[in-house]
Amino acid sequence: MIGTTPHRIPGPTLDPVSSPAAVGSGAPRPRSAPRPGLGLRDAGMATAEYAIATLAACGFAGLLLTVLRSGEVRALLAGIVRRALGTG
Repeated sequence: MIGTTPHRIPGPTLDPVSSPAAVGSGAPRPRSAPRPGLGLRDAGMATAEYAIATLAACGFAGLLLTVLRSGEVRALLAGIVRRALGTG
């Protein structure tokens, strides 16, 4: 058959991102496209939520440090450790 173009046999196509060869190969995954219902007004929401959670965690850690440094709590913890070690 001279002059005819070869036809490609249809078959399963492999997605380069989810193919077994690409999994764990360190190949960068493409960023997902924004969903049609979301506009730019929600851009950065996750970052703002992480920032608020980080500030809350830092505030809680500061409060915990203040409580643990008080004399009453320090004496209570020392007593628990002494009893656990059998020295008190």
